[in-house]
Amino acid sequence: MTESANEAGLSKVIRALAFAAHKHRDQRRKDPEASPYVNHPIALAAILADEAGVTDVDTLCAAILHDTVEDTQTSEAEIREAFGNEIANVVAEVTDDKSLPKDVRKQLQIDHAPHLSRKARLVKLADKIANLRDMAASPPADWPLERRQDYFEWGAKVVAAIRGSHPVLEALFDEAYEKRP
Repeated sequence: MTESANEAGLSKVIRALAFAAHKHRDQRRKDPEASPYVNHPIALAAILADEAGVTDVDTLCAAILHDTVEDTQTSEAEIREAFGNEIANVVAEVTDDKSLPKDVRKQLQIDHAPHLSRKARLVKLADKIANLRDMAASPPADWPLERRQDYFEWGAKVVAAIRGSHPVLEALFDEAYEKRP
C-alpha cells in the first residue's frame, strides 16, 4: 500500500471512529459499570486488527459502524453518503431489523449468517467474540445465569453457520466460548 493510500485508509478509520462516537454518545453498555457504548465497536476493530491481523479498511470501518443503523438514529443512506457503498453494504448485512421481535431477530441472525459476505462474516465473528468476552467478564447485572448461558449458546449457533470464514477469529470465538457461565 502506498503512503497516500495508507494515509487515506487511516483517515477513513478515524472518521468512522468519530462518527460512531458521536452517534453512540448517549448510550451505555448493559454492564454494571455502564461503560460507554462506543467501547464495543472499538473492541471489534481491535479484535479484527490487533488479534486477527485484518487490515482491510472497509472491514474495520464497518466493524466500527456496525451498530449505528440498528441502535441510533442513523440511516443506511447516511452511512453510504459518508463512507461509500462497500461499508454501507456490510453494515446493512449485519444490522438487525428492530421492528421484529427479539426471538425472530435472533433466529434470523442464524439463518442469514451463511449468506453474509466475507467482510460481514468477519464483523459478525468479531461482534460475537466481543459480546461473549463482555458477557463472561462483566455481564448485565439484571441477567440471570440462564439468560447468559442462552446467549452463549445462541452466539455459538450464529458462528457455527459461518465456520470456515477466518480460522483465527474462530479460535478467538472458541476461547471466549470456553468462558461461558
